[in-house]
Amino acid sequence: MRTEDVLAAIATGLWRWDNASGTVTLDGEAARLLGLPAEPVVLPEAAARSRFHPVDWNEINGIVNLAVAEGTLAEARLRIMDEDGRVLRTVRSRSKPVQNLTAEGRVDYELIGTIQEIAEPQPGTTAAHTPITGDWRRSREAFLLDAGRALAEARSTAEVLRVAASLSMPGFNPDGLAVFGVAGDRLSVIGHHGHGPGDESPFTDMPLDTDYPAAEVVRGGRAIYLPSPEDYLRRFPVTWPLAQRFGRASWAFLPLIVAGRTMGAWMAAFKHPVSFSPDERSVLTTVARMLAQALQRAGVAESERELTTGLQRSMMPQLGPEIPGMTLAARYVPTGGGLQVGGDWYDVIPLPSGRFALVIGDVQGHDVRAAGLMGQLRIAVRAYASEGHRPDAVLSRASRFLSGLCSSQESDPAEGPDYQSPRFATCLYAECDPETGLLEVARAGHPDPAIRMADGTVLMRPTAGGLPLGIIPDTDYPTTRFTLEPGETMMLCTDGLIETGGHDLDTGWARLRAILESGTHDTEGLEPRHLERLADLLVQAVHGPSSHHTTGPLADRREDDIAVVLLCRESPDCGCGTPLSHPARPARRTVLTVAQAEPERIAGARRQVRELLHDWTDTEQVDAAELMVSEMVTNVLVHTDGDALLVAEAVGELGARRLRVEVADASDELPHMRHPGEMASSGRGVLLMEMLADTWGVDPRGAGKSIWFELYERSKPDEEQDPGPEEDPGPQRDPVADR
Repeated sequence: MRTEDVLAAIATGLWRWDNASGTVTLDGEAARLLGLPAEPVVLPEAAARSRFHPVDWNEINGIVNLAVAEGTLAEARLRIMDEDGRVLRTVRSRSKPVQNLTAEGRVDYELIGTIQEIAEPQPGTTAAHTPITGDWRRSREAFLLDAGRALAEARSTAEVLRVAASLSMPGFNPDGLAVFGVAGDRLSVIGHHGHGPGDESPFTDMPLDTDYPAAEVVRGGRAIYLPSPEDYLRRFPVTWPLAQRFGRASWAFLPLIVAGRTMGAWMAAFKHPVSFSPDERSVLTTVARMLAQALQRAGVAESERELTTGLQRSMMPQLGPEIPGMTLAARYVPTGGGLQVGGDWYDVIPLPSGRFALVIGDVQGHDVRAAGLMGQLRIAVRAYASEGHRPDAVLSRASRFLSGLCSSQESDPAEGPDYQSPRFATCLYAECDPETGLLEVARAGHPDPAIRMADGTVLMRPTAGGLPLGIIPDTDYPTTRFTLEPGETMMLCTDGLIETGGHDLDTGWARLRAILESGTHDTEGLEPRHLERLADLLVQAVHGPSSHHTTGPLADRREDDIAVVLLCRESPDCGCGTPLSHPARPARRTVLTVAQAEPERIAGARRQVRELLHDWTDTEQVDAAELMVSEMVTNVLVHTDGDALLVAEAVGELGARRLRVEVADASDELPHMRHPGEMASSGRGVLLMEMLADTWGVDPRGAGKSIWFELYERSKPDEEQDPGPEEDPGPQRDPVADR
C-alpha cells in the first residue's frame, strides 16, 4: 500500500509551503480538507491564505520562528473557512521548517508537513481549556504586554524575580518557578518561587555537566519540555529523585539568552498536566526572553549602583572621630541619571595644630570627568592642609594645582569638546579651633556659610572671597575670622541645595532658612543624632522623601549635585540646631568687617541687621536700625582711611529686647552735629541718630573710636514706651557738627 493511500485512509493530507516562490502545494486529501476539489493542486499563497481564518494565518510566522529556535516541529491548529466566511472545520498542521539561503543572502523557509482534521480537543490536557480563538489570543497578548511592562520597570534582580513569580499566564499557571544562573562551569539557583526554605540546596552549586534539564538547557541553548513525570524519568533518570518530591506533573526549562549568549535557565513547573502546545510554548518562550532581558538590565543597574557606591565611599570621607565640644553631620546627594557621581565634595581634615578643617567644594559639571577632578582636588587640598598651611595658602595652592591639571591634559577629538574644556571649582575652607570656636574662613567663589544662633535665628555670614579655583593660577584668597558661639550651628552647602527647583540664590536661601528656623523637627532627647535629622530635612526640602515608595512632588528635582555640612558648637543646654526653650533667651550677636575696598558690603551689613531683627515687633524700628547702620558704615568709608567693624547684639525677652549696634574705626575724629540746608546731600547722619535711636553715643578708644546706638523693642508700634531698661545708657555726646 502506498503512503498516500495510508494518509488518505486516516484523513491526513500533505502540503508544502514555499516562502521563496510564494506557492502552497497540496495533495488530494489536503485540498479536500481546505474545501477544494479532492485532487492535487498548487495554489498561490494568497489563494491558500483565503481558506484559513485570518487570525490563525497570522500565527504561522510566530510558530515557524519558535520551531526554528527550538529545533522542533511547527505545529498549529487552523480553522478552515468557506467562501461565505463560515468555519468548515479545524485542522492540525505539523510540519518541519527548512531554512533556504537565497542568492541575495536572505533566509527563506520551506514548510513540509501534514494536515489532519481535529474533531474534539483531547481530554485531560490544557488544550481542552485553551481553544484557539481570537479572544484567547487577545488575552495572551494582553498578558504579554503587562508582563513586559512589569519586567521593564524592575530595577533589581530581586524585583525581577518578584515580577516573574507574580505572572499569571492565560490558561495555564505555573506552580513553581526557578531561575538558574551560570558562574564559570557551575549552575546555581538565583531565585525561586513556590518552594519551601532550603528546597534549593541540591541545586545551589551544580556542575554544568550534570544530567539535569536546566544544565542541558544552558549547554545546548534549547528549551526542554517535559509534559509528564514519565518523560522526566525517561530523559533524566539521575536527577528525577530531586524533582519527584515536589509532586509536579509537567515541567518547562527554557534558556535565558541575551545577545546570543546563554546567561542561565528558567524553570516553570506545573501541578496539572500540560501538553505544551505551540501556543503555550510561544508564551513561555516570549516570557523567557523578556525575563532574560530584565535580568540583564537589572544586573547592569546593580553593577552601576555598586560602582557608584564604591566611588562615593572612596571620594566622600567619613566624618571621623568625634571632636570634643563639636557635633558634625553631612550629606551628599548626586544628580539623577548615569552613574550618579558628580563634582561636589566635602571633607573633614585633622590639622597638625590640633585644630580641624572643614572643606566643601563643587567642581564644574556632573559627569565622570568632574568626579575624577573632584577626587584629585580633594586629595590635593587635604595634602596642603596637612602640611600646616593657612586657609588662604591652601586655596591658592589648590587653584594652581587645578589650573595646571586641566591645562596639562592631552586633547582627544573622540572625547568631544566638553571633555577637553578647562574646568573650575568653587570651594570654602574653614579652619576651626574646637576649644574657642574660632573660625578662619577662606572662600573661592562658593556660597557664604549660614549661622543658626542658639535661639533659632539664622544669618548668612558674609565672608571675604576670591575667584573660583582653576581660573587664574596665582590668586589671593582673603581670610575672614569669626567665632562660633556655644549653641550655634554653621551650615556649609553647595549651590545645588540652594538653587535646585527653579530657585535663585535669594529665594533658595529663604526656603532653607525656613527649614533651619522651623521648630517642626525632632527634639526628643536632644542627642547629637538629631543634627542628622536636620540634615535630612534640608535635603528633603529640595528632593522630597528619599524612599521610592513615597517619592513626593519634589523627588525628580535632581538638577545639580548637593553637598551639605552642619557644624554645631555644643553648650550645656545646646540643641545642636534645635530650637531651645530657655528661661532667658540667649543673645543674638553678629560681627562684620567692611573694608575700604569693598563698599558693596554695606548692603551686606544692612541685610545682616535686618536678618538679626527678623522677628522684631516694630518694623519701623527695623527700618530705622537699617538706615542708621548704613549711615554709620558709609561715614567710616567716606571720612576715614580705615575699615569699619560692625558689632550688633540683641538681648532680652521677645517684646522687650534691646538692640545695641557699634561701628568702630581707627580714626580719632569725633562726629559732630550739623544743620544742613534743604538741598544738602550730606550732614544728616547725627540728626538721624538723634531722631531714631533711643540712646546713642561715641566712645573713644586707644586707637580710634566706636559709634553706637541702642533701640528698645516696643511690644506694639503705637504704644508709648519708656526710654529703655533701668540701666545707665552711657554718656550722651554733645554733637556740634557732622562730617
